[in-house]
Amino acid sequence: MCSASRLPRFERAGAAFAFSGAVLLAGCSSSRHLGFLNPQGPVAAAQRGHLFEVVALVLIAVLPVLFLAPWIAWRYRLRKPGARKSSLPYQPSWTFSWLLEIAAWGGPILVVGALALLLVRNTLALDPYQPIVAPGMSAEASALATTRVQVIAYDWKWLFIYPDLGIATLNELAFPAGKPLALQMTSGSVMQSLQIPALGGQMYVMGGMVTRLNLLADAPGRFNGQNMLFNGRGFHEQKFAALAMAPQDFASWIERVRMHGKPLDLGAQKAISQRSTMGELLAALPDFAVQQTHDLPPESAAVVHFKDVPPDFFRTVMEATQHGITPVETVPTAHPAHGPAKAAQ
Repeated sequence: MCSASRLPRFERAGAAFAFSGAVLLAGCSSSRHLGFLNPQGPVAAAQRGHLFEVVALVLIAVLPVLFLAPWIAWRYRLRKPGARKSSLPYQPSWTFSWLLEIAAWGGPILVVGALALLLVRNTLALDPYQPIVAPGMSAEASALATTRVQVIAYDWKWLFIYPDLGIATLNELAFPAGKPLALQMTSGSVMQSLQIPALGGQMYVMGGMVTRLNLLADAPGRFNGQNMLFNGRGFHEQKFAALAMAPQDFASWIERVRMHGKPLDLGAQKAISQRSTMGELLAALPDFAVQQTHDLPPESAAVVHFKDVPPDFFRTVMEATQHGITPVETVPTAHPAHGPAKAAQ
């Protein structure tokens, strides 16, 4: 075999370009979907379409500059003595041209106006608080099929509560594919921001307040989720796995959580509320029922499942944070007989 150093220069450049393209395209074929440019739901697909529309409109103003700037530099370049002179008239006193003024101001005005209309239209269409109607379902059927999840952002982990099921998870959001997912979110600490890029949307999460986000996954898959707002030293580890499952797999997942999950008692609540990463939490509490998620980075590979979630846990944490009280001091405890927690309205 010949070494790379002996290849002609253009062949080496071509090989490097091909390798780079293969690396970039590998992310598109991965089982873990990374961003909205490879959308896995209607919200992300609409956001990608919005991006392409904005880029196309902006190029109306940008492309003429890219082409005209080098042409003007060449057309009005300094010529050598004796070279053929330009046929354009010499006008040292020229000051104004309606044609140039209209072109210079009219184009940007039209582009900005079109962008404003596009932004208003898509802002209304992509309102994160509006419920999503699943394909092939009526609005009433979609509402009944919606998976409701309450989200509490801690430093530096995510707690996902299923109020209709009485279970919760740390750093794992599971839901059935093809059915709407409705998130109610608050923070047990500082302001944060939740995003699952492949499904679309980014919503701020604030203590003492409830924000909402509605999403839908077209098919089963694994998606990256994370906090997008810096909140301290553990920020880079505050990631979670979003798992869209077939309905039968989601039902099996619920049974596993109920069977093997740890009760969300006062001790677990205190541990979760501490400023710690998942690794630090599990090191302090090795008896937590740890489940390994698929291919998350090592620092975010472990999740914890909970059962027997106290009634009104989400509302109590939200109201305690609103009044400046440590949430765990006011959270009620639950007993298995209590059943699933009631959803915060």
